[in-house]
Amino acid sequence: MKSNRLFDVAVLLTVLSLCLMNAHADDVAWIQDVQLPPKEPSSFSVGTMLPLLERSDGTPVSSLNDWKERRKEIQSVWETFLGPSPTFPKNNDMTVLKHETIGEITRDLIRYQCEQDPDLYVEAYLLRPIKTDTGKGRPGIVALHHTASASIDEIAGLSGRPALFLGPKLAERGFVVICPRCFLWQDSPSLPKAVETFRERHPHSLGMRKMLFDAQRATDILAAQPDVDPSRIGAIGHSLGAKEVLYLTAFDDRIKAAVASEGGTAFGSTNWDAPWYLGPQIHEKTFTRNHHELLALVAPRAILILGGETGPGAADGDRSWPLIAAALPVHRLYRETSRLGILNHHLGHTFSEDLFERSSNWLETYLKEVSDPK
Repeated sequence: MKSNRLFDVAVLLTVLSLCLMNAHADDVAWIQDVQLPPKEPSSFSVGTMLPLLERSDGTPVSSLNDWKERRKEIQSVWETFLGPSPTFPKNNDMTVLKHETIGEITRDLIRYQCEQDPDLYVEAYLLRPIKTDTGKGRPGIVALHHTASASIDEIAGLSGRPALFLGPKLAERGFVVICPRCFLWQDSPSLPKAVETFRERHPHSLGMRKMLFDAQRATDILAAQPDVDPSRIGAIGHSLGAKEVLYLTAFDDRIKAAVASEGGTAFGSTNWDAPWYLGPQIHEKTFTRNHHELLALVAPRAILILGGETGPGAADGDRSWPLIAAALPVHRLYRETSRLGILNHHLGHTFSEDLFERSSNWLETYLKEVSDPK
């Protein structure tokens, strides 16, 4: 009798073990590693962080339904702060300016209408595998470039450092990738002049509003491609591109998985006060927003922050942990194993081949044909 009970216990433990394995089978194997606090808390101050699970009147948010209402409140405040959005064009037409075949992928330089103004266009590279897809549509990636005079050339693999050839490398992995040119380098002699020109058209909107709009517009073009599954779109970016990824993922639910490398999640980590981002008002005492709110808006979708602290020029790392930690409880309202984390590689403000492998593993895992809880 005793041996039968031991057998029953063993079977029960096996079943429980399998259940746990199945519960996490759709996550990257290293998910828990990027959700651990640093061994030593950082002395860096991330600034004010208003409670996420508390309404503006002080009442607690204790359920997922409560959070969904609170989410609307937070998003509305941020939308107002960023200013009015430009108007989206009514079509997703594009012109192919140049077509190339590179090994097993193609790379097209395209042009499409940006804002509703018929004279406003933007250029991007669109990369895709040559091999025919399965008929279900490929996952798509919005790849946002870093600060560079060549703008989209490096991320699209035309010149520069191979580690940052994100477009062709992801296309070789089976993604369709769009690499749009940031408005700061689109027909403008300087960054300040680009902001000035935009504000002449939209005087009450921030530079970050324009970056968000343009990233959403690129998402429109990508999602309209006949070989793309619009339910499986991700985003990736380094430095300036990572800043855009954070905002795009927070404000556009079409982005199901994202990697933001060294964008500087905390306001004080980098130049968020520049006119092409949020401006000097983030230093005013009356400004109480912080990026833990955007990380929470992403839930339950997947976002990975890559940080290089304590390497040279790092903008993310242990210092960013308080913002991650504040948003994790919101993600866990949706699922026990949240899909928010930070990987501190200690290499500084860079993006290496090893980090590309981690990033592609993250994107491949969370852009599989699975549905997220709503």
